[in-house]
Amino acid sequence: MNRANSVDLDITDRAIVNALQGGFPVTETPYADAAQALGMEEGELIERLQRLLGDGALSRFGPMYNADRMGGGNVLAAMKVAMDDFERVASQVNAFAEVSHNYARDHAFNMWFVISTDDAARIAAVIVEIETATGYPVHAMPKEEEFFVGLRFDL
Repeated sequence: MNRANSVDLDITDRAIVNALQGGFPVTETPYADAAQALGMEEGELIERLQRLLGDGALSRFGPMYNADRMGGGNVLAAMKVAMDDFERVASQVNAFAEVSHNYARDHAFNMWFVISTDDAARIAAVIVEIETATGYPVHAMPKEEEFFVGLRFDL
């Protein structure tokens, strides 16, 4: 199920995505340091990241936190969305700051996303807000056991 528009990435875009999936410098000048490691200027890196986000090649750029270990909560959620309504619903779900990523699956539950909050009690409220905004029920699947999967997409 491919619902995204194709985005052409040049060799530099691919190098940026490949390099920054594995970490980002935690320094006083993180963008400058990341750019230097990639052999470019800080401004070019920032400009390219903004373009990749704007074009939809990247859905987000930022840290991933383990919310529940910091007193918050997270849950995997899924929805059954009519295909002719998928883009509208995806846009509404993605508008929630608590949704870290959203993806389509070839399954009866065809839209999957993660909700992360700084207060575990807020999860239920976000689910209700998403259901109200989209008109579709959200099936929440709380974590029973944690696994670390070092997922990377080398381009």
